[in-house]
Amino acid sequence: MILSAFLIAGCTKPDSEPGSSSSTKEILLQQLKNTHISKDWFVPVNPALEGLTSEQAMWRDSSGNHSIGQLAYHLAFWNERQLAKFNEQPESDFSGNNEETFTSFNQADWDKTVNKVDSVMEGLEKAVSAADEKKLKDWYPILANISVHNAYHTGQIIYIRKMKGWWDPEKGVK
Repeated sequence: MILSAFLIAGCTKPDSEPGSSSSTKEILLQQLKNTHISKDWFVPVNPALEGLTSEQAMWRDSSGNHSIGQLAYHLAFWNERQLAKFNEQPESDFSGNNEETFTSFNQADWDKTVNKVDSVMEGLEKAVSAADEKKLKDWYPILANISVHNAYHTGQIIYIRKMKGWWDPEKGVK
């Protein structure tokens, strides 16, 4: 995997001084933060979810694509499972049907879902920050994929918001 090779090589960050390098832990942590709270190359998930009502979170197009609430629930579900694995804790029961990770969302739990996305992402960041290199080495590809997965679905959330007129371009995407 190219991204894993990039991470393992300890490449410099784009905004680093010439000749400086970052540890793999720092790069992974920055990727997690960039998909959570730190606006860098794109809008992270927290601002993407900020200010939405539960009614807006439930909206779905006529093609049956996922709602913003379903996308947020899906992110919380998978990130929480990975955090439990990383912390060597038991994972919650799961049938293996990925569609359930979208359809379990309901309007009444919108605020809870938004808070869960935030708290689980914060938990991942703290766990990676506290981990030693031996542990991280086994997790390089998974942590990189968590960030890519978060960015992918956050893009979908912003697309829906822009399409519906619910996006403030001052938040980063014009």
